[in-house]
Amino acid sequence: MRLSTMLDYSKGFKEAADAAADWESAGLDICWVAEAYGFDAPSQLGYIAARTSTMEIGSAILPIFSRTPALLAQTAAGLDALSGGRFILGLGASGPQVIEGWHGVPYTKPLERTREIIGICRDVWKRERLVSDGLYQIPLPPGQGTGLGKALKLITHPVRDRIPVWVASMGPMNVRMTAEVADGWFPFLYVPERAAEIWGADLDAASAARTAAGLGPLEIAAGGPAFIGENVEGLRDLARPMLALYIGGMGAKGKNFYNTLARRYGYEKEAELIQELYLDGKKDEAAAVVPEELLEKTSLIGSPGYVADRIAAYKEAGVTVLNVMVFGPTATATIEQLKGLMD
Repeated sequence: MRLSTMLDYSKGFKEAADAAADWESAGLDICWVAEAYGFDAPSQLGYIAARTSTMEIGSAILPIFSRTPALLAQTAAGLDALSGGRFILGLGASGPQVIEGWHGVPYTKPLERTREIIGICRDVWKRERLVSDGLYQIPLPPGQGTGLGKALKLITHPVRDRIPVWVASMGPMNVRMTAEVADGWFPFLYVPERAAEIWGADLDAASAARTAAGLGPLEIAAGGPAFIGENVEGLRDLARPMLALYIGGMGAKGKNFYNTLARRYGYEKEAELIQELYLDGKKDEAAAVVPEELLEKTSLIGSPGYVADRIAAYKEAGVTVLNVMVFGPTATATIEQLKGLMD
């Protein structure tokens, strides 16, 4: 099992890149960079690629609606070249609040779009002439443009013709699609003891299609906030605002996969109340309702023995990349401790 973390550049990106270089020395295997509506991820990933030499770098995630499929493929090929074959293309649908509110693009057919984009990217990396007659019409057919479009292939030669593609997905159909066509999967609020119950049927249903596509075992990145020490359980409360945001504020009532997941875990009343409070602007009150058990099961905060047990639970559940959130000035030490426990 490999170890990864998300880059936190809230206190300055160059400072965060310095930290990433230290994390590589401490044994970190993968560093992810997010993209929402702040700085773009690829420019930061390119900078990290220049500052590191062995650690994999990945987008987690690039929204599928904000770039054309060809540009996603070009960007991935460029970052893979800059890093010497260390890039992972993480994709996700994001949500209508960002896609329509920030990018001004209709949020339509995310599953079909994701599947098609992955296929197009793989064709581009193999330097095949790009032709698509699905949601994306490439080249544009007569009547939709000038009529001068030609089927082109990538000019440059990628370092790899099969860059790993990971997908962030939550709903049953989206998880199944991910397992059918992607190299890796980013779940969220992943409780390893309940994973088979929640997602097992969807993952199993995709096995035949995955085998037919010639894909290897699905990589899974899951984990949570991490801190190792005695009597540190109170740090789990730091995750309350984030969990309240996802369970209560992502999407609308009746259309929030994170809220649905919390209900499937057995927190029906809490999930309903968190959403009601959050959408009413009472974010602190919503955070206070997040169940203590959920905080515990989605974190790696505690004594060395406790964290070792949690690592074992994730591994038993099929997680191949332990994805953690590490804290401030102790981040490097935490990574070293985690690597020691994983070994």
